[in-house]
Amino acid sequence: MTTRPRKPAPGTPAPGKLALPELAEMKRRGDRIVMITAYDAPSGRIADDAGVDVILVGDSAAMVVLGHDSTVPATMDELIILTRAVNRGARRPLVVADMPFGSFQVSNEQALENAIRFVKEAGADAVKLEGAGPMLPRVRALTGAGVPVMGHIGLTPQTATMLGGFKAQGRTAAKAVRLYEDALTLQEAGCFAIVLEAVPTPVAEAITRALEIPTIGIGAGAGCDGQVLVWHDLLGLYEGHAPRFVKQYAELAPLMQQAVSEYAGEVRDGSFPAAQHTYSIPEEELALFEEALGEVRAG
Repeated sequence: MTTRPRKPAPGTPAPGKLALPELAEMKRRGDRIVMITAYDAPSGRIADDAGVDVILVGDSAAMVVLGHDSTVPATMDELIILTRAVNRGARRPLVVADMPFGSFQVSNEQALENAIRFVKEAGADAVKLEGAGPMLPRVRALTGAGVPVMGHIGLTPQTATMLGGFKAQGRTAAKAVRLYEDALTLQEAGCFAIVLEAVPTPVAEAITRALEIPTIGIGAGAGCDGQVLVWHDLLGLYEGHAPRFVKQYAELAPLMQQAVSEYAGEVRDGSFPAAQHTYSIPEEELALFEEALGEVRAG
């Protein structure tokens, strides 16, 4: 069994860590960026070993890990714990922490305080926040303080109700132009990359061509500079409704259920644990133990 090196303390670059400017270089070279969500140390380690470039510790954890119906209930304390866990497993990928609803909307000061918590307490390399327009001052405040920011436009789950639900965005000329302009303003405000979610492919392609920073698509077509999927969707672990842009690369939930069912059955019929799953004690020590027990009972 091999032992993985310990991850350096937050703020100390890890050996082989992907540098933030490398993402822009990947865009320039035409190398596609691979991003995935993860929520604990084992998944962070698997994503690292698989060669993933960026791990997003998403507020989607509220749904796929914590059992809520939307991303809105996710809290700072929950996401800090999850980000810290992912960091223990992942070494090379950039780790981006999702700023949950209510953690940045009130003021620049609130946004900066919470972003700094992600960096100092959880070791995040960057944060992601949803929206443009009124959120541009938040981006400027964070980047001005040295906190890298990933933007997110199109379908923004935290404000899906205002958008009419979980629907594709930018499907009229006026709304597509608005997304295009939002992307440019987020780049000007200092974002190092932008997630485009549920955006028509031609619109996403136009935005990608116009930006110097990378775009990461989710339901935005193959013309983006990179792609992101949610861990549980990709692996077939989440039983809720899957958006049309999700591709399941495995169906692990049935396998896990089968394994747990077999375990439960063997516990109930007494076939587990078998001898190979137990530990022995030398005969002479067993004799001494039984002798001592006899004295305890007699006394």
